[in-house]
Amino acid sequence: MNGAETHAGLFVHTQHICALFTYLEVVRTPVLNAVARSAPLIRVGIIAGIAVAAIAFPLAAVGTIGAKTAAGFVESLPAEVRMVPPAQTSYLYAADGRTLITQFYEEYRKFTPYGQISPNMVNAIVASEDSRFYEHDGVDVKGVVRAFVANQRAGEVAQGASTLTMQYVRNIRRDSAESPDEIIAATAQTHRRKLEEIKLAVAIEQRMTKQQILEGYLNVAYFGHRAYGIYAAAEVYFSKRPRQLTVPEAAMLAGLVKAPSAYDPARDGRAARERRDYVIGRMVELGYVPAAQAAKLTRQGLGLRLSTPPNDCVGVNPKHNNWGYFCDMFKNWWRQQRAFGDSPSEREENLRRGGYRIVSSLMPRIQQVAFREVKKQQKIGTSFAHGVVALQPGTGRIVAAAVNRVYSLNQKHNGSHSDPRKRGVVPSNYPNTVNPLLGGGDMPGYQAGSTFKIFTMVAALDQGLPLTTSFYSPMRLKSIYPADWNDPRKCGDRWCPQNASKGMTGRQTMWSGFGKSVNTYFVQLEQRIGADRAVRMAERLGLRWRTDVDRWQASPARASGWGSFTLGVADTTPLEMANAYATIAADGRYCTPIPVRSITDLSGKELTEASTPDCRQAVSVQAARAAVDAARCVTGYKAATGPCGDWSTAPQVHGIVGRPVAGKTGTTDDTRAAWFVGMTPGLAAASFIADPDYVNHKAGDWNSWKPIQTVAVTLRDGLGTMATQYFTPPSGRIIWGSAGPGWNRPRITERAPRRR
Repeated sequence: MNGAETHAGLFVHTQHICALFTYLEVVRTPVLNAVARSAPLIRVGIIAGIAVAAIAFPLAAVGTIGAKTAAGFVESLPAEVRMVPPAQTSYLYAADGRTLITQFYEEYRKFTPYGQISPNMVNAIVASEDSRFYEHDGVDVKGVVRAFVANQRAGEVAQGASTLTMQYVRNIRRDSAESPDEIIAATAQTHRRKLEEIKLAVAIEQRMTKQQILEGYLNVAYFGHRAYGIYAAAEVYFSKRPRQLTVPEAAMLAGLVKAPSAYDPARDGRAARERRDYVIGRMVELGYVPAAQAAKLTRQGLGLRLSTPPNDCVGVNPKHNNWGYFCDMFKNWWRQQRAFGDSPSEREENLRRGGYRIVSSLMPRIQQVAFREVKKQQKIGTSFAHGVVALQPGTGRIVAAAVNRVYSLNQKHNGSHSDPRKRGVVPSNYPNTVNPLLGGGDMPGYQAGSTFKIFTMVAALDQGLPLTTSFYSPMRLKSIYPADWNDPRKCGDRWCPQNASKGMTGRQTMWSGFGKSVNTYFVQLEQRIGADRAVRMAERLGLRWRTDVDRWQASPARASGWGSFTLGVADTTPLEMANAYATIAADGRYCTPIPVRSITDLSGKELTEASTPDCRQAVSVQAARAAVDAARCVTGYKAATGPCGDWSTAPQVHGIVGRPVAGKTGTTDDTRAAWFVGMTPGLAAASFIADPDYVNHKAGDWNSWKPIQTVAVTLRDGLGTMATQYFTPPSGRIIWGSAGPGWNRPRITERAPRRR
C-alpha cells in the first residue's frame, strides 16, 4: 500500500470514528443507557480501543491498532483501581489537644469532606478541567473527538481528553503505587496508560457518585508548593479553610491543576492571574458566575496570603522554638515503636503519611517555666549547655524539655568550637543545633557525678540493708578496687577516692551520707553489696550504656570491679536521670519515658497500645520509700525517719519549692559538669550544665548552683497551685534493720512541711 492509499484509508477510518462518537453521544436511547449500565466495557472497548490511542499519539499511531484488536486489548487491562488512602499529614499537639507543636508530611494534605468545600471551588474545577463532567460516564466522547482532530492536525499531542474522573484515576494510581515502576506506569505518556485510565474511569463512575468523585479528586490533586488536596492549597495560598474560598480564589486554585509551576502565583503573578481569569470566563459560560460579577472579579488582584505549613521538628513555630527538643524526643520515641512499622525508617515514613492525630505529653505552661529558668541561669549563645527535663512519676510522661539552644539546622554563624583540635574545622553546637542534648537520641550524654549514688543506695536497700547502715568515712579511702595506671586517685595498686571536704569525715548513715554526698561512705556501701549490683540497679531504673568504655565496664565480666561507678563516671542524659528519680518517687514503679498522651489514626481509632505507659515494679515499695527519705536530707526538707546531720549540699531547695521535695546534687572531676535531680510525688526534673563539644571544658564550681536553681523553680512553678502531695515514709525493718530497736514500731505518717 502506497502513502496515498494509507492516508485515504485513515481519512475514512477517522470519519467512521467521528460518526460513531456522534451516535454514542447524541442517540442516548433507553436501550443504550441500559447497556452502558450493565456492560460499560462495550462502550469502553469501542471508544478507548480506537480513539484514545490517537489522542496520545500522532496520526501514524492510528494505523497500528484496529477496533477488534484494541477492544480485546482493553478487556485484558485492569478492571479495578486499588483504592489506597492517600498520604495524610500527621499532627502533633501539646497535652491540651489544641496547641499545635508541628506537623509531619511528605505531601501536605488533609482530607476535607465535600460538604466542607466551597461550591465556588467545585464549580471552578469543573469549569477549568471538565465542563461536561456531569454529562459523561467517565469518558467525554466529544472531548475525545475534539482532541483527536486537533492532534491529527498538529501531528503531535496538542490536546488531551482526560476527564476529571480519568485524572482522579491517575492520581489515586500514583498514590497507591508500591514501587517506582508503578509510579512511572501510572503517569507515563503511553497509550496503555490512557486505555487503563479510560477503563478504570468508567468503572469508577459505576461505583461512585459525581459528588464522591469530586470529593476524591479535590483531596488528591496537586496544586504546587507541596500542597496536595484542597485543604492544603487553601492554606498555602490564602491561609484559610476550603469552605471560605471566594470565586477568584477558587478560580486561581483550579487553574493551577493544569500546570502548577507554569501558573505559580508566587513566581509569576501575571500568568497566574491570566489563568484565573480564563477559569472565571469558563465559569460564566457554564452559568456558575454572572457576567457582570465576573467583570468585577477579574479586576481584583490575586489576594495571596502565602504560608508555609510547619513540617517536622525544625518547623516548630519560631515563637516556641524551644519545643523543638521535645519534638525531637517524640520523633526518636516514635522510631522505636513497633506498632508503627518493622523498622525505624518505615515508622518514620508512616508518621509522614499516616495522618495521625497525636496529643503529646508536653505541657506548655511547665515548658515555658523550664525554658525561662534555663535562659535566666545560662544565656543562649554560650558553649555551656544548660537544660532540664521534667516528667510525671508513675507515668513516665515527659512534660517539659528545655535547653539554652536554638533548635535549627543552620550552624553557619555558630560560635567558635571549644575543643582546640576542632576549632575552625567543625561547627560548634551553639547557639544553633538539633543534637538531642537532653536525651532520647544517640548522643552519649554527660557524666552525672554523685547523682549516681542513688543507684548504690537503692541497690543496698533492695538487698535488705537498712537506712541506719553506717560506716566510718575517712577523708580518703583505700578501696578494694584496682586502680588504673594513670589514675591520680590511686595509692599503690588500689583506687583511693576521697571526699570533697574534711567536714564529711566521721560516721555516716544513708541519711547523712546521701545528704552530704560523702564519697568514702558510698564506696564502702558499694563494696558491701558489690559494684555489679549498683550497675544492674541503674539498668533497672532505665540507664543505657552509650559508649564503648561504659558498655565494657558494665559487662557481666567487668561490673563487679567498676568501683568508680557510684561516683557517676558513666555517661547519661537528663531524660534518663529524671526518670530514674521519678521511679523512686513513684514507690519504685518504673515507666519507660513516653512523650504522648493519645494517638488516633485516620479512621478515628485510638491506638491505646502505643500511648499507654509501659510500667513495671523496678524495686520494692519500701526500698523506694527509704531512698526518698534519705534524699530528703539533700534538699533541707529533712527525713521523716532519721537524722540527716547538720548540713547538706542543696538545703535551699525546700525553701524554694515550698512543698515535699527530695533530690541529689552531682559534680564531676574538676566540675566539668554539674547536676541536680529533684523529685516530688507529682513531678520530677533533672538539670545539668556541661559543654557537649568538649568534655575537658570545666563548667566550674561557680556554675554548680545553676542546675539546683533551675530544678527548684521548675518544680515550684510547674506544680503551681496543684494540691500538695506528700511522700509516704518507709516503715519497719528497712529503717533500723532487724537487730535495731523498734523495727516493729508503728508506721510513721508524713508531717506537713514547714514553710520558710
